[in-house]
Amino acid sequence: MSLDLDPEQLDRYSRHIIMDDVGPEGQGALLDSSVLVVGAGGLGSPVLQYLAAAGVGQLTVADDDAVELSNLQRQVIHGTDDVGRPKVDSAAAFLDALNPDIDVTPREMRVTSENVVSLVEGHDLVVDASDNFPTRFLLNDACVLADIPLSHGAVYRFEGQVTTFRGGQPCYRCIFPEAPPDGAVPDCATAGVLGVLPGTVGAIQATEVVKLLLDQGETLDGRLLVYDGESLETETVPVAPAPDCPVCGENPRIESVEDAEYSGQCAAPE
Repeated sequence: MSLDLDPEQLDRYSRHIIMDDVGPEGQGALLDSSVLVVGAGGLGSPVLQYLAAAGVGQLTVADDDAVELSNLQRQVIHGTDDVGRPKVDSAAAFLDALNPDIDVTPREMRVTSENVVSLVEGHDLVVDASDNFPTRFLLNDACVLADIPLSHGAVYRFEGQVTTFRGGQPCYRCIFPEAPPDGAVPDCATAGVLGVLPGTVGAIQATEVVKLLLDQGETLDGRLLVYDGESLETETVPVAPAPDCPVCGENPRIESVEDAEYSGQCAAPE
């Protein structure tokens, strides 16, 4: 564990170090951690910013999109000059400038059943900041099979949700066994999302990630936090493991990502 913090690090992370629940040992644990963030859009922006600022030492960011002008209303890790640039490159440049302490690995790629296993491998934790059901199911299945904790977030218009999946607890398929049929969820580009909403939801995800890496506090295992931006109310819904879950149930039929189909439409804008 990296306990030998240099003077600049002692200054940069001083507000962590003076906390009894973090201290130099906890900061060392963060610097030694490796997190994969899938999605460098609305949710990925605050997640990446806060994890980088907190000193999470190894960040991998995976996304296959380029920055568009319409992204900038909510995807605050990118700027006007980044339009047309791969999101992972824009994000990496931002994070490098924010905290040169950390290593950022951009992966310009779409997550598929062919690459998801190698993508999640070697990370302490995975963050689902994606915007579509196939990617969510892929990440869930790969993380369950590899026993890697997964932070899930999603946003829609004024509403958001956050939960955490890890060994011995319910997984994404316990809540949603299959992707909804085409047409059941509004199209990504037309449903809309309040620009500040991903910031709120992404910040909650980042909080969950830091707590998990520090092994501190009560995380959202077995609970789904639902946030309503219109009323500024939250509800925490208990989620139980599903005995017939196809990936984590009593008799799983998904024993590798090749055992399932991953198709469907975009879920909602992120």
